[in-house]
Amino acid sequence: MADAPMDGTGHRARLRKRLIEGGHEALLDHELVEYLLTLAIPRRDTKPLAKKLIAEFGGLGPLLSADAAALARVDKLSEGAVAALMIAKATALRLLADPLQDRPVLSNWQALADYLHADMAHEPIERVRVLHLDGKNVLIRDELVTEGSIDQAAVYVREIIRRAIDLHASGMILVHNHPSGDPSPSKADIQLTREVAEAARPLGITLHDHLIIGTRGQTSLRSQGLI
Repeated sequence: MADAPMDGTGHRARLRKRLIEGGHEALLDHELVEYLLTLAIPRRDTKPLAKKLIAEFGGLGPLLSADAAALARVDKLSEGAVAALMIAKATALRLLADPLQDRPVLSNWQALADYLHADMAHEPIERVRVLHLDGKNVLIRDELVTEGSIDQAAVYVREIIRRAIDLHASGMILVHNHPSGDPSPSKADIQLTREVAEAARPLGITLHDHLIIGTRGQTSLRSQGLI
């Protein structure tokens, strides 16, 4: 993408001043994206591009959750501009994950929920992951199990249990997202949860919960009495 020369220093200085003095709430969504893009496109008015990107992906969350290939298809976005957008989510996730490091996950449930929502709520396809916990409920491994189409992912109970054994896990939390935005569990979600719990129980492995993440919230199958 060619960078059209322009002098946007005054406008950018005003954005910078508002951000520094007022924090993130001082800028609109498109202004946050605009400022990110200026880091990679210093000689172009990035406001129209920022608005176009937000419109194309349907909001700030979906935009910052988009993969590199999807971003690059918009206006032939340069690699530097793609990276500038992706670093925003990467930084946010690192910040949200920090309270979970080397601490019991079950006693930091809100921190876990916030992290998973930021990471998965806007994903365009369904992804299933397993959080493996040790005997003190500290996270051993957070692994992607599978990813599928826009509305389904194939999950094999035997593989989930085998991996838990390999990692010497004492507990697990299943997590997956619903790209529709609705976190209500389907019959297949409930069946999978019960099959995993039943297969894990004789081995001394506890399925603590199955969380479903959507843009309209999240659902805990344990809190609904489905485990």
